[in-house]
Amino acid sequence: MSYYSEPISKLIHEFSKLPGIGNKSAQRLAMHVLKMNSEDVKNLADAIVEAKEKVINCSTCFNITSNDPCSICSDIRRDQGTICIVQEANDIIAIEKTKEYHGLYHVLQGAISPMEGIGPNEIRIRELILRLQKEDVQEVILATNPNIEGEATAMYISKLIKPSGIKVTRIAHGIPIGGNLEYTDEVTLSKAIEGRHEI
Repeated sequence: MSYYSEPISKLIHEFSKLPGIGNKSAQRLAMHVLKMNSEDVKNLADAIVEAKEKVINCSTCFNITSNDPCSICSDIRRDQGTICIVQEANDIIAIEKTKEYHGLYHVLQGAISPMEGIGPNEIRIRELILRLQKEDVQEVILATNPNIEGEATAMYISKLIKPSGIKVTRIAHGIPIGGNLEYTDEVTLSKAIEGRHEI
């Protein structure tokens, strides 16, 4: 039974569909929207509709963009011989913020997950292989998430690419800066030891 009138219940229901938004957060967001002035509510609604209508996937790397190709793919100053493979478009932003990487990207739009029925054909691996055949790529960096699905995806892609002679690397895993060995789990610690380097 809902304690709210139908329009409010509907708004709460729609907010609760967003990731990380539970029922309480959805209620707070709905109440906040009701307190906003009409012009701000219209601007919010227009921004959502405009983003949905105008944002597309780059036909080269599958990043989200309003121009095709995206600003990264069309930037001739970037290293054209290196492609960093990520699971989702927001992973690109995380890497770009480091200002350490200057190559291109390829967004898989997911990871291999047999439990969820996601196989290699459900993500952008086929497009990656076709791209590698057309472009002069010397190195592929696998930057999938350090979890079971991300690792499985990285291994699968690595096995596909290695016969072509393209260098395949994986981003390092290990203890975060400011971390404490005593509180680090075994898998993270073993990855840190495995990925050690000379100083």
